[in-house]
Amino acid sequence: MCASVVRFLPILTLLLALAGYFGPWVTHKAPALVLTGQDMAEFVKFLSEVRSGELQVMRELFYLPLVAGALGLVFAAANRRWRYPWSLRWLLVLLAVPVALSMLPPAWTPQLLLTPEFRLQAAAIAFCLALVLLHPLLRRLPPALLEATTLLLALAAAVVPVWQFLRVRPAVDAVYGRTVTLGWGLWLMPLGFGLVVIALLLSLLGCQKRRWRGIMRLARMEG
Repeated sequence: MCASVVRFLPILTLLLALAGYFGPWVTHKAPALVLTGQDMAEFVKFLSEVRSGELQVMRELFYLPLVAGALGLVFAAANRRWRYPWSLRWLLVLLAVPVALSMLPPAWTPQLLLTPEFRLQAAAIAFCLALVLLHPLLRRLPPALLEATTLLLALAAAVVPVWQFLRVRPAVDAVYGRTVTLGWGLWLMPLGFGLVVIALLLSLLGCQKRRWRGIMRLARMEG
């Protein structure tokens, strides 16, 4: 199973989830009023309920899909079990760079990234880019560890940002003066990450089954 089509499913589903993240979460006939998942991290800090402290939101959690996407691509490239061709591995690693850099705030400067407001997302960017540079060393790690880590990241990315959005939605409705229309991106992103989880479970369970078959076959030969 690991050597079949299943090994490509994590990549395809990761890309699907990222498409949902960058797609519209709030739609509007005026393009300037359309909000994507990426926009939400900046937009929520201007909500009056958030500014007053009435609504407690950790805006950086809206960047979880980018962290999961960037690291998922790097871990996929480093996974020895999936045996991707070198060209695809490098493509995945290079693609992880713009995904990680998408966490940069608008009109950023190096000094701005060191301020308390942006320090956490700057650290997340640095961590993702560091693993991009160190990805050849990641190939020494057990494939199951890479897959399990990606699975946990995908699970968090599927649930936490949507939960945050639902918490701030009444405040967003108030800003728009009506109940906002939810966009396809808000549905596609958790669906994509959910499929990432399923694909990785198939890979982990399938390879575990093959391992046990090999052990049983060896035991019978020795018996």
